[in-house]
Amino acid sequence: MALTKEQKYWRKRIFVLTWLAYAGFYFGRKNLSVTWSSMEMDLGLDNSDYATIIFIYSLIYTIGQFLNGYLSDKFGPRKVVSIGLLLAAVANLFLGFSFSVGIIVFLIAVNGYGQSTGWSGLIKNMTPWFRMNERGIVMSWWSTCYVTGGFLATIFATYVAFDMDFLSEMGWKRGFILPSIILFAIALLFLFFTRNNPKEIGLPVIIENKYELHGGGKSENLKILALLIKNKALWIYSGCYMILKMTRYAFLFWLPIYLEKSLNYGVSDAGYISSVYELIGFFGVILAGYASDRLFNSKRFSTISIMLIGLAVVCLIHPYLVSFGKMGTILSIALIGMSTYGPDSLISTAGSMDVGGKKGAGMAAGIINGMGSIGQMFSGFIVVAINEKFGWDSLFDFFVIMSLVGGGLAALKWNFKSPETYLKT
Repeated sequence: MALTKEQKYWRKRIFVLTWLAYAGFYFGRKNLSVTWSSMEMDLGLDNSDYATIIFIYSLIYTIGQFLNGYLSDKFGPRKVVSIGLLLAAVANLFLGFSFSVGIIVFLIAVNGYGQSTGWSGLIKNMTPWFRMNERGIVMSWWSTCYVTGGFLATIFATYVAFDMDFLSEMGWKRGFILPSIILFAIALLFLFFTRNNPKEIGLPVIIENKYELHGGGKSENLKILALLIKNKALWIYSGCYMILKMTRYAFLFWLPIYLEKSLNYGVSDAGYISSVYELIGFFGVILAGYASDRLFNSKRFSTISIMLIGLAVVCLIHPYLVSFGKMGTILSIALIGMSTYGPDSLISTAGSMDVGGKKGAGMAAGIINGMGSIGQMFSGFIVVAINEKFGWDSLFDFFVIMSLVGGGLAALKWNFKSPETYLKT
């Protein structure tokens, strides 16, 4: 069915606003890793405190993922995500005035809950506007929100915390206060200018197939949830995503610290070089989307498996590459970014949408991201334990093993393509 001019306009509008919203969340997320070394010195903290803070953040984030997927399906993502953006903005503002571990932990928890509204809510927001056979490519471009957001947030936090002349007496605190202003602005834009689906503005629905047409009574959400839980593809996606988020968040939170403490880079160099992880990760996202739709006919698991095995290879040769100095380090970080963000984006966007369909996309995204966040939750403790006992290089050996496990798991469903038939009742 051809799209009307109004449908095309609103698809672009929703794409831009949801992209901006999730990119914005990273301005309240990446600043912690960039500023931690300075916070550590000012407040008398250490890596164990950092691991605990990451655990608390990830615990609340994980719980929120499961809850907010359901809430987004029930109340609509516009309300849920707007509240989350405002909570993240408030938490980051007050983090800039924090002077004790207890206060930091509380505010990090508030931030974690606010952040947890984003992914499942925005996936829910995107699903009614795009058909299944275009989601791989569309969502690969959309997924650049968290890659680009992470890159820009890292650069911004590094600059405002260490290199900006304005309010120089505040030091690292600027790395929280100024990003909070960006979050407030994005929250208002999202609240006032987005809509949940075409029907809210009197447009015809954009229908993928007859299964997505199915409606239901008050118990429909619980019925869909029960059917989702029985879907094996959902749990394989979840297992792969647990491995990917554990790996990605290890890099997200610890890469600047690794560069400072293991490779002896200065704080600014560490911040800027670590941003390459997201910068080049952008291309991995696009590659995964096109490979999934064009090479493998919307069969997501084959692309995921190949890229996870590629991640294992890059992690294996990482200690060799860094021996060539900064250029070798940058190359290794870039390749790791590509092979991490590619399958990560494919699972958490097109995969979630395929499994959940229009009616259950929020819940599917919430379950997959929530399970992934369990890996994220323990990543800090894993980093500290391996680093303290075996050294930084051994972390990369650990990532080799986990990537091979994830690649093998995805290969079990190599030829699987989600039929979205669970809504046929």
